[in-house]
Amino acid sequence: MVGARRFLGTIGTGPVASGSVTDELDASADSGALFVPDGDGLMPTEWARGPWSADSLHGGPVAALVVGEVESLTPDDGLQLSRLTLELIRPVPLVRLQVRSTLVRPGRRVQLVDTVVEADGVEVAWCRALRIRVPVDRPPAVPTVAEDPAPAPPSDGVLLPRDPSGHTAFHNGGMEVRFVEGRFDRLGPATAWFRLRGPVVLGSPTSPWQRVAAAADFGNGVSAELPFATSLFINPDLTVSVHRPPEGEWVCLQARTRLGSPGVGASESALWDTRGRIGRAIQNLVVEVAR
Repeated sequence: MVGARRFLGTIGTGPVASGSVTDELDASADSGALFVPDGDGLMPTEWARGPWSADSLHGGPVAALVVGEVESLTPDDGLQLSRLTLELIRPVPLVRLQVRSTLVRPGRRVQLVDTVVEADGVEVAWCRALRIRVPVDRPPAVPTVAEDPAPAPPSDGVLLPRDPSGHTAFHNGGMEVRFVEGRFDRLGPATAWFRLRGPVVLGSPTSPWQRVAAAADFGNGVSAELPFATSLFINPDLTVSVHRPPEGEWVCLQARTRLGSPGVGASESALWDTRGRIGRAIQNLVVEVAR
């Protein structure tokens, strides 16, 4: 999440309820889309808005948008998108955006793709993506250590209520969030499942990698160690590492935030889909505590 000091809207402090994860998503394709094509650019919708400012975007939709651009540039050539590092160099405004990707390191086994996001001609985000070839004639290697226990499934989670404050945003409208451990309004580590309520771009399919990128930016929010009302812990970057292709609509974060030197912190999230572990996300944090 990126933005300014004032936190807008509520974050699930009211009653929560369990519900069927097979229920139809309650946002239509039109209203639930995070971005709408606009000429050679993309216009963010209110569903992509961040929690800190009515005029800037949540980092998750920006990451998902960049992934879509990387995937459109790189065909299905046997290389797997393995890592994404997003640098949020400025708050991304709620205005028409242009996104362009360039293959800066071609290769048969390893490739690097750089992406720039611009708003009104100003660069607001940079990204570098790593792609690695997957041999088709080799079975997966067998690890020597068993994987960590999987989190409880989405069906066991509690669904956050919609925000009654009128501040429509990604965290309380564009994304369905189901906590199996912790809550937004409880400090400390948390485990939560995430599912997009609509497409990233209106009229375009949403890939599993886009779903992971959109969810991965929630780590510092769900595992906050400081109160939202009196503190800042914004992430100027997001790194997502995925060791196998994600599957399905649901993405789980097992998140924990650590505070280090004054003004510095980091959030780490183990990433899961409903089949198992898929990777890890890291956000470095700029921390400000009210005196």
